Amino acid sequence: MARQPAKRPARAKQAEAGPGPALTHIGASGEARMVDVSDKPATERLAVAEGRVVMTKTTLDLIVSGNAKKGDVLGTARIAGIMAAKRTSELIPLCHPLALSKVIVDILPDAKLPGCVVRASVKVTGPTGVEMEALTAVSVACLTIYDMIKAVERGVRIEGIHLVEKLGGKSGHYRA
Repeated sequence: MARQPAKRPARAKQAEAGPGPALTHIGASGEARMVDVSDKPATERLAVAEGRVVMTKTTLDLIVSGNAKKGDVLGTARIAGIMAAKRTSELIPLCHPLALSKVIVDILPDAKLPGCVVRASVKVTGPTGVEMEALTAVSVACLTIYDMIKAVERGVRIEGIHLVEKLGGKSGHYRA
């Protein structure tokens, strides 16, 4: 039986990968660490994320008509997404707690999918961005939709959760 090579620190693996930006959450000896943002200026930052919940037309019609057994699917998912954005630092290790100034979760039924398109926009004035908060809001809103309709359709799919846009901070504007 062949011996397995010893595991090497993440920093060594990163160095082998070639030049590029350093991973900010990895210390010099490969340990996970929280990034120090105390010297960064507080600037206005915005992040927008999006995802989809794909289902049958029959299930979508049930949601849109407001006849789901568990109640208002879209309203409940919207609130769940907002709550999740506010609690991101409790869910994602090494994420900074932020005093969010704005969280909007929009859920649009889309007959062409069929399903729902979930979009979250999160804003803060602070030393670090809100990409994780926007992505978390979308993820939890999608999961809430799934939870509320799973008794009707088990084959629902959550797809395409991604960052759409980011504004502010040192790295500037990003648009997917």
